[in-house]
Parts: sequence; C-alpha cells; structure tokens
Amino acid sequence: MHLFNHVKFRTPESVELEFTLAGIGSRVFALIIDYLILLATLAVFFLIWAFVAAQLGDSLTEIFGSAVPLWLLAIAIVASTVIYAGYFVLFETLWQGQTPGKRIAKIRVIRDDGRPIGLQQASLRAVLRLFDESLFIGAFLIALSPQEKRLGDLAAGTIVIQTQTATKSAAFTISEQAKSLHIELRQTADLSLLLPDDFAIIREYLGRRSAMASKARALLSLKLSQQVQAIINLENLPVDVTSDVFLEAIYLAYQQPEY
Repeated sequence: MHLFNHVKFRTPESVELEFTLAGIGSRVFALIIDYLILLATLAVFFLIWAFVAAQLGDSLTEIFGSAVPLWLLAIAIVASTVIYAGYFVLFETLWQGQTPGKRIAKIRVIRDDGRPIGLQQASLRAVLRLFDESLFIGAFLIALSPQEKRLGDLAAGTIVIQTQTATKSAAFTISEQAKSLHIELRQTADLSLLLPDDFAIIREYLGRRSAMASKARALLSLKLSQQVQAIINLENLPVDVTSDVFLEAIYLAYQQPEY
C-alpha cells in the first residue's frame, strides 16, 4: 500500500479526474466513529427489547411454552444484525457513499468507474463487512490491494476515496459577472446536490478551456452547464448569462462553507 495512492477516471466529457484513495488509517478512524454510533443504537434497542420481553415473557410462555425465551433471543439477534447491516446500507445509499464516520473522516465510497454507489453496492459491502472484519481479513486485503480494496469492495466494484476539497487558488480567471452571480446562486440553488466529482469536472473544464478550440469549448461548456442545471434543479439561466459565466459562478458558490 502506498501513501497517498491515486486513481484516475475519464468522464464521458473526456475530462480526466484523479482521486486520492482513503487509506487504511482514515477508514479505521471512520469505522470507529460508526461503531460508537452503532453501539449506542444497539444499547438503546436492547434496553427496549429487554423491557418488552420482560412484560410479555410470562404471557407468551403460557401460550407457546418454554421455547419462548429462545425465540425472543433469536429475534433480538436477527434484529441487531439487521440494524448493524442496515446502518451502513442506509447511510451509504442516501449519503452518496458516506456514513457519519466517513463524513467526519472526509472519505467516501464510489464505484470503480467514478460514479456514486447505489443500493446494490452498499448492500454487498455491508453483507461482506462481517467477513472482512473477521481475523482482520479486510485490513490484510487493503494492505495488499493496489486500490486498497477489502472483500466487500472487490465484490461490489467500489473504492474508498478521500473527498475532494475545494481550492481557491485556481489557475484561471473568474469574471466579475460570475462573482455577482454566485451570490445569487447560493441563495436560490441547492448546491449540496453537486457531488465532489461534479465539482472536479467543472474545475477541470475551467482550468483547460483556454487550450480548447472555440467550437469544442462552446459545446462542452453548454453540455456541462445543462448537466449542472439538471442536478441543482435550475430550469433557466438568468438573462445574458453564458454557460462559461454560469460554471464560474457554480465554481465559486460551491466552495462556500454553507454547502
């Protein structure tokens, strides 16, 4: 395993994206946080379950016989397993590859092609997590794999990356019109819908557009602008705003701490 191992993807717009793999340290840190949350959740569940079982135990025993305590224990074990796996499936599906622990550790799960994971990938990772954590199999595989994958990642076709951090030292010029527009966008558009790799595409385009032929630049700018509008649910651009100006404004607005 290499420090700051990187992986590259090429988008359909022919923009190359580079991500830094999360590394075992960040993943363990995230897992510790998730386990603390899970431990608290399971503790509350077992307290409630113990109370319910105590209230119903005698009545159920009279009806169903002496096997009731074993059934109650079995149900509790199954329910706790569902809570354990469901925690990771729920958050990684709804939070675009992040759990609370991953969000704090600033890492995220994505597919091998750079796209966000879905329910299928999150479920496979959760089911195989028990195997990965048995005898430190997952840690062993992460240390040996060039892309730092545990068994769940290999089966689901996913990798864990560091989340992209916005940089304000851009090697391109931002127009005055974009500087004004980005303030309006922060108030009217939900930029939290943009993923880090969406932002990376915009940043790459703005950094490389000066070297593009005018026709290719215009087509790519328009396509990216339309895709961003669809993501943030913005129907129409303001009057007299070009695609380039809009992308510049998105670039500025996305970097604000509110988002």
